[in-house]
Amino acid sequence: MAITKTDFMRGMQCRKMLWLDKHKPGLRVIPPEVQARLDAGNDFGDQAMGMFGPYEEMTVYLPGKRIPDKKAMLANTQDALARGVEVICEAAFSNYNNYCAVDILRKTEKGHDFYEVKNAPEVHEQFIRDAGFQYYIITRSGLKIDRIFIVIHGQEEENPFVPVDVTTQAKGYYHWINDHIWDLNRMQKEADEVQAEPGEQCSNPYECWYYGYCHGEKNRDDTEQLSCVPLDGTASETGKGTA
Repeated sequence: MAITKTDFMRGMQCRKMLWLDKHKPGLRVIPPEVQARLDAGNDFGDQAMGMFGPYEEMTVYLPGKRIPDKKAMLANTQDALARGVEVICEAAFSNYNNYCAVDILRKTEKGHDFYEVKNAPEVHEQFIRDAGFQYYIITRSGLKIDRIFIVIHGQEEENPFVPVDVTTQAKGYYHWINDHIWDLNRMQKEADEVQAEPGEQCSNPYECWYYGYCHGEKNRDDTEQLSCVPLDGTASETGKGTA
Protein backbone atom coordinates (compact mmCIF):
# COMPACT_ATOMS: atom_id res chain seq x y z
CA MET A 1 0.00 0.00 0.00
CA ALA A 2 1.04 3.63 -0.53
CA ILE A 3 -0.42 6.13 1.98
CA THR A 4 -3.00 5.16 4.59
CA LYS A 5 -5.13 7.49 6.66
CA THR A 6 -2.76 7.08 9.62
CA ASP A 7 0.28 7.65 7.39
CA PHE A 8 -1.20 10.87 6.05
CA MET A 9 -2.13 12.29 9.44
CA ARG A 10 1.27 11.44 10.93
CA GLY A 11 3.14 12.69 7.88
CA MET A 12 1.32 16.01 7.94
CA GLN A 13 2.20 16.42 11.61
CA CYS A 14 5.86 15.69 10.85
CA ARG A 15 7.42 14.28 7.69
CA LYS A 16 10.22 12.70 9.71
CA MET A 17 7.66 10.86 11.83
CA LEU A 18 6.26 9.15 8.75
CA TRP A 19 9.73 8.31 7.43
CA LEU A 20 10.67 6.71 10.77
CA ASP A 21 7.42 4.73 10.74
CA LYS A 22 8.52 3.16 7.45
CA HIS A 23 12.23 2.73 8.07
CA LYS A 24 12.92 2.60 11.83
CA PRO A 25 9.68 1.55 13.54
CA GLY A 26 11.59 -0.27 16.27
CA LEU A 27 12.49 3.12 17.75
CA ARG A 28 8.87 3.85 18.69
CA VAL A 29 8.16 4.33 22.37
CA ILE A 30 4.48 4.44 23.32
CA PRO A 31 3.93 5.67 26.90
CA PRO A 32 1.53 3.48 28.91
CA GLU A 33 -1.00 6.30 29.24
CA VAL A 34 -1.04 6.75 25.45
CA GLN A 35 -1.51 3.03 24.90
CA ALA A 36 -4.37 3.12 27.39
CA ARG A 37 -6.06 5.89 25.36
CA LEU A 38 -5.58 3.90 22.15
CA ASP A 39 -7.12 0.84 23.77
CA ALA A 40 -10.05 2.90 25.08
CA GLY A 41 -10.54 4.30 21.57
CA ASN A 42 -10.62 0.79 20.15
CA ASP A 43 -13.23 -0.26 22.71
CA PHE A 44 -15.38 2.81 22.03
CA GLY A 45 -15.16 2.17 18.29
CA ASP A 46 -16.18 -1.46 18.74
CA GLN A 47 -19.20 -0.43 20.81
CA ALA A 48 -20.22 2.20 18.23
CA MET A 49 -20.51 -0.38 15.46
CA GLY A 50 -23.99 -1.31 16.65
CA MET A 51 -25.35 2.24 16.95
CA PHE A 52 -27.56 1.72 13.88
CA GLY A 53 -28.51 -1.88 14.56
CA PRO A 54 -27.30 -4.92 12.59
CA TYR A 55 -24.05 -4.50 10.66
CA GLU A 56 -21.35 -6.44 8.86
CA GLU A 57 -17.70 -5.94 9.83
CA MET A 58 -15.03 -6.18 7.14
CA THR A 59 -11.98 -6.63 9.38
CA VAL A 60 -9.66 -9.49 8.42
CA TYR A 61 -6.22 -10.07 9.91
CA LEU A 62 -3.20 -11.66 8.30
CA PRO A 63 -2.71 -15.24 9.53
CA GLY A 64 -1.24 -15.31 13.02
CA LYS A 65 -0.96 -11.52 13.27
CA ARG A 66 -2.95 -8.50 14.45
CA ILE A 67 -2.23 -6.69 11.20
CA PRO A 68 -5.14 -6.04 8.83
CA ASP A 69 -5.29 -8.00 5.58
CA LYS A 70 -6.08 -4.99 3.41
CA LYS A 71 -6.63 -6.96 0.20
CA ALA A 72 -9.18 -9.20 1.91
CA MET A 73 -10.91 -6.21 3.49
CA LEU A 74 -11.15 -4.44 0.14
CA ALA A 75 -12.69 -7.55 -1.44
CA ASN A 76 -15.11 -8.01 1.44
CA THR A 77 -16.21 -4.38 1.20
CA GLN A 78 -16.94 -4.59 -2.52
CA ASP A 79 -18.97 -7.75 -1.92
CA ALA A 80 -20.97 -6.09 0.87
CA LEU A 81 -21.67 -3.04 -1.31
CA ALA A 82 -22.81 -5.26 -4.17
CA ARG A 83 -25.20 -7.02 -1.80
CA GLY A 84 -26.63 -3.72 -0.59
CA VAL A 85 -25.62 -4.17 3.06
CA GLU A 86 -27.17 -1.29 5.04
CA VAL A 87 -24.37 -0.77 7.58
CA ILE A 88 -20.77 -1.77 6.91
CA CYS A 89 -18.11 -1.37 9.61
CA GLU A 90 -14.40 -1.06 8.77
CA ALA A 91 -15.32 -0.66 5.09
CA ALA A 92 -12.05 -0.57 3.13
CA PHE A 93 -11.29 1.57 0.08
CA SER A 94 -8.23 2.14 -2.08
CA ASN A 95 -7.18 4.52 -4.85
CA TYR A 96 -3.74 4.10 -6.46
CA ASN A 97 -2.95 1.94 -3.40
CA ASN A 98 -3.73 4.83 -1.01
CA TYR A 99 -6.01 3.27 1.58
CA CYS A 100 -8.54 3.91 4.32
CA ALA A 101 -10.95 1.88 6.44
CA VAL A 102 -14.17 3.63 7.50
CA ASP A 103 -15.54 3.08 10.98
CA ILE A 104 -19.20 3.02 9.88
CA LEU A 105 -20.55 3.27 6.33
CA ARG A 106 -24.34 3.61 6.16
CA LYS A 107 -26.46 3.29 3.03
CA THR A 108 -28.90 6.13 2.32
CA GLU A 109 -31.33 7.14 -0.41
CA LYS A 110 -28.70 9.55 -1.75
CA GLY A 111 -25.75 7.17 -1.60
CA HIS A 112 -23.84 6.58 1.63
CA ASP A 113 -23.02 8.47 4.81
CA PHE A 114 -19.96 7.62 6.85
CA TYR A 115 -19.12 8.02 10.52
CA GLU A 116 -15.64 8.41 12.02
CA VAL A 117 -15.71 7.42 15.70
CA LYS A 118 -13.54 9.29 18.19
CA ASN A 119 -13.44 8.67 21.93
CA ALA A 120 -13.36 12.39 22.74
CA PRO A 121 -15.86 14.85 24.22
CA GLU A 122 -15.67 17.31 21.32
CA VAL A 123 -14.69 17.53 17.65
CA HIS A 124 -11.12 18.64 16.93
CA GLU A 125 -9.81 19.87 13.59
CA GLN A 126 -7.55 16.85 13.16
CA PHE A 127 -10.65 14.63 13.32
CA ILE A 128 -12.16 16.55 10.41
CA ARG A 129 -8.95 16.23 8.39
CA ASP A 130 -9.01 12.52 9.17
CA ALA A 131 -12.55 12.29 7.78
CA GLY A 132 -11.50 14.43 4.83
CA PHE A 133 -8.82 11.91 3.90
CA GLN A 134 -11.40 9.13 3.97
CA TYR A 135 -13.76 11.17 1.78
CA TYR A 136 -10.93 11.73 -0.71
CA ILE A 137 -10.12 8.00 -1.00
CA ILE A 138 -13.75 6.82 -1.03
CA THR A 139 -14.92 9.24 -3.71
CA ARG A 140 -11.89 8.54 -5.90
CA SER A 141 -12.69 4.84 -5.63
CA GLY A 142 -16.11 5.59 -7.14
CA LEU A 143 -18.55 5.59 -4.21
CA LYS A 144 -20.85 8.58 -3.70
CA ILE A 145 -20.77 10.06 -0.21
CA ASP A 146 -23.59 12.28 1.00
CA ARG A 147 -22.96 13.24 4.63
CA ILE A 148 -19.95 12.86 6.93
CA PHE A 149 -20.12 12.63 10.73
CA ILE A 150 -17.69 12.53 13.64
CA VAL A 151 -19.11 10.43 16.46
CA ILE A 152 -17.89 11.80 19.80
CA HIS A 153 -18.33 10.52 23.35
CA GLY A 154 -21.37 12.21 24.91
CA GLN A 155 -22.28 12.51 28.57
CA GLU A 156 -24.94 9.78 28.60
CA GLU A 157 -23.02 6.58 29.29
CA GLU A 158 -25.95 4.36 28.35
CA ASN A 159 -25.97 5.93 24.89
CA PRO A 160 -22.69 7.85 24.55
CA PHE A 161 -22.56 8.08 20.75
CA VAL A 162 -23.15 11.64 19.51
CA PRO A 163 -22.84 12.18 15.72
CA VAL A 164 -21.69 15.65 14.67
CA ASP A 165 -22.19 16.62 11.02
CA VAL A 166 -18.87 17.81 9.53
CA THR A 167 -19.77 17.28 5.87
CA THR A 168 -18.87 20.72 4.54
CA GLN A 169 -15.62 21.00 6.48
CA ALA A 170 -14.42 17.47 5.68
CA LYS A 171 -15.22 17.70 1.97
CA GLY A 172 -13.41 21.03 1.91
CA TYR A 173 -10.11 19.26 2.57
CA TYR A 174 -10.24 17.33 -0.74
CA HIS A 175 -7.81 19.52 -2.69
CA TRP A 176 -5.51 20.03 0.30
CA ILE A 177 -5.16 16.26 0.63
CA ASN A 178 -4.53 15.89 -3.09
CA ASP A 179 -1.82 18.55 -2.85
CA HIS A 180 0.10 16.56 -0.19
CA ILE A 181 -0.62 12.85 -0.55
CA TRP A 182 1.65 12.26 -3.54
CA ASP A 183 4.57 14.13 -1.97
CA LEU A 184 4.25 12.11 1.24
CA ASN A 185 4.13 8.92 -0.78
CA ARG A 186 7.40 9.82 -2.52
CA MET A 187 9.08 11.07 0.66
CA GLN A 188 8.37 7.95 2.74
CA LYS A 189 10.30 5.85 0.19
CA GLU A 190 13.49 7.93 0.30
CA ALA A 191 16.55 6.02 1.45
CA ASP A 192 18.07 8.87 3.48
CA GLU A 193 16.47 9.80 6.78
CA VAL A 194 14.31 12.89 6.55
CA GLN A 195 15.66 15.71 8.72
CA ALA A 196 13.42 17.92 10.85
CA GLU A 197 14.29 20.18 13.74
CA PRO A 198 12.37 19.38 16.96
CA GLY A 199 9.57 21.84 17.53
CA GLU A 200 5.85 22.26 18.09
CA GLN A 201 5.11 19.30 15.79
CA CYS A 202 6.72 16.97 18.34
CA SER A 203 3.66 17.21 20.55
CA ASN A 204 0.92 18.89 18.48
CA PRO A 205 -1.66 17.57 17.95
CA TYR A 206 -0.19 14.36 19.43
CA GLU A 207 3.08 13.56 21.19
CA CYS A 208 5.35 11.76 18.75
CA TRP A 209 6.40 8.22 19.61
CA TYR A 210 9.92 9.11 18.43
CA TYR A 211 10.16 12.07 20.79
CA GLY A 212 13.10 10.58 22.72
CA TYR A 213 14.94 9.62 19.55
CA CYS A 214 14.70 13.08 18.05
CA HIS A 215 15.61 14.75 21.35
CA GLY A 216 18.84 12.84 21.95
CA GLU A 217 18.25 9.09 22.17
CA LYS A 218 19.87 8.60 18.75
CA ASN A 219 23.18 9.17 20.53
CA ARG A 220 22.60 6.23 22.86
CA ASP A 221 24.14 2.84 22.19
CA ASP A 222 22.29 0.08 20.33
CA THR A 223 21.26 -1.73 23.51
CA GLU A 224 19.37 1.29 24.80
CA GLN A 225 17.68 1.86 21.45
CA LEU A 226 16.50 -1.74 21.31
CA SER A 227 14.72 -1.22 24.64
CA CYS A 228 12.11 0.89 22.86
CA VAL A 229 8.64 -0.64 22.94
CA PRO A 230 7.52 -1.79 19.45
CA LEU A 231 4.14 -0.75 18.13
CA ASP A 232 3.08 -4.35 17.38
CA GLY A 233 0.36 -3.33 14.95
CA THR A 234 -1.58 -1.18 17.42
CA ALA A 235 -2.02 1.76 15.04
CA SER A 236 -2.28 -0.18 11.83
CA GLU A 237 -4.91 1.16 9.48
CA THR A 238 -8.06 -0.57 10.64
CA GLY A 239 -10.04 2.61 11.19
CA LYS A 240 -10.35 1.83 14.90
CA GLY A 241 -8.59 3.48 17.79
CA THR A 242 -6.44 5.82 15.76
CA ALA A 243 -5.63 9.04 17.51
